[in-house]
Amino acid sequence: MDHQPPPFFKRGPAPLARLSFYAMLSLALLFFDLRFQTLELLRQGVSLFTYPVQQVAQAPIDFFRKSAKYFSTLSTLEQENTFLKRARLLSAETLLRTRQLEAENQRLRRLLEVREQQKISGRVAQIIYAPRDPFSRRVVVDKGQQDRLSPGQPVVDDAGIIGQVTRVFPFVSEITLITDKDQAVPIQILRTGQRSVVFGLGDGRLELRFLPTNADVQNDDLLMTSGLDGVFPRGLPVARVSHIERDISYTFARIYCLPLAGVENFGEVMVLDPREALTIPEQMKQPLAPAQTGKPGIKRRLKME
Repeated sequence: MDHQPPPFFKRGPAPLARLSFYAMLSLALLFFDLRFQTLELLRQGVSLFTYPVQQVAQAPIDFFRKSAKYFSTLSTLEQENTFLKRARLLSAETLLRTRQLEAENQRLRRLLEVREQQKISGRVAQIIYAPRDPFSRRVVVDKGQQDRLSPGQPVVDDAGIIGQVTRVFPFVSEITLITDKDQAVPIQILRTGQRSVVFGLGDGRLELRFLPTNADVQNDDLLMTSGLDGVFPRGLPVARVSHIERDISYTFARIYCLPLAGVENFGEVMVLDPREALTIPEQMKQPLAPAQTGKPGIKRRLKME
């Protein structure tokens, strides 16, 4: 009987079989996570361990950034101080006029019994990094569940709308920018008051859709949030129209816009608090009385005839 010696190296399954197994396992995990959100708790648990690693990796960048600010020359600071003082003097009259107009506006609203606009409040967050995903436009900020952030909160900077919080972890949160392909913002054209929806294109631009070719839209038109979605407050700047393509063979025009906010820049942003739900008056909740429906009046006329 021939007895072959055992192999010098113990071999497991074939490489192709292992590749097929892990590929099927990955597809199954992607499917179940997409449909049932089964790995959300696992992501939050992993984020607890990766957060210190992210802070350590970000430390050299923060050190050089703070060092550059610290070693800024005294002359530059004096020039900035002089410029700010001059700008303050120039804008003092405008600021006083604005305060006076706001006070008059509040008095007129009280006289007309018009509901005042909802006050906007929020908290400042620092953008840490942007995920290396070429198919999405997202950033990560240093505020999370411990700061009472929740998915759906709008994010702005000093120029306009940045995006919306879409995923929250214990210490960080993920923000989807308005230039992402899956992001849409209801807007209103400031010049005409026409309402529509602007969508991200994924390349730093936006597209104003569902407007006919003969719509009254011009280049440099300013787009503001309409507030109809219940997420973004009304009246915040979103974008400006940059290019319009009108073709009579198509039903809608192709309108491209550029965001006003620094969606592709890194810095500080403000995460706005969620909007309060509208309360329905008690009079609207009560059903209409029979006399208000008009049916009894019809019966009376029939009896009189």
